[in-house]
Amino acid sequence: MVGGFPRKEGMERKDVMSKNVSIYKSQASALELHAAPNCKVLVVANPANTNALILKEFAPSIPAKNITCLTRLDHNRALGQISEKLNVQVSDVKNVIIWGNHSSTQYPDVNHATVMTPSGEKPVRELVKDDAWLNGEFITTVQQRGAAIIKARKLSSALSAASAACDHIRDWVLGTPEGTWVSMGVYSDGSYNAPTGVIYSFPVTCKNGEWTIVQGLAIDEFSRKKLDLTGVELTEEKELAYSCLS
Repeated sequence: MVGGFPRKEGMERKDVMSKNVSIYKSQASALELHAAPNCKVLVVANPANTNALILKEFAPSIPAKNITCLTRLDHNRALGQISEKLNVQVSDVKNVIIWGNHSSTQYPDVNHATVMTPSGEKPVRELVKDDAWLNGEFITTVQQRGAAIIKARKLSSALSAASAACDHIRDWVLGTPEGTWVSMGVYSDGSYNAPTGVIYSFPVTCKNGEWTIVQGLAIDEFSRKKLDLTGVELTEEKELAYSCLS
């Protein structure tokens, strides 16, 4: 689902909320009436997480697990930043995580990410050896990349978003490689103390057309605050969206 009211320079995502709520309510009604109940839905248009939530609410016959939003673009950007920093192939970097909202509160997390080196897989933190960069500029660059692209070309991301959408669907349908996870915005079950009842980006593995949230990853204090912050924003967006409906 790429149709939405686009954000333009100087607009906050919340400015576009009311327009998108009405679009996604009507898209949901069309899916409810005409789509196969086992269809897979990927919402790309922003605010992607909340658009996906509205779609889920108004297309009740489609299972919640079949409605996702795109955070793979952020995931790919995070992989790209690490590969550039370390001067390695992007295909040698894996298991970054985008937590939460596809917005500037998202948390790009490298604490579990690795790089394939000639002497085997090594943790990203160990190779970068610059926690200030990883906890600062790296995060803000990934968070604000969308705005930087709008500033540069006066239009939002196009080909990179399309490419990420292909990645998301390919992995969802055909499965993730063994030992690799990806980021997808999915209906939260409260894993990692994320709020329930919202579409939240988690690390997931996919098999046989089904995604599963990766469990048991250690979350440090710095990360905990970031996960909570983006969760609060998603809860607020949900409230704003519902207020637009009434």
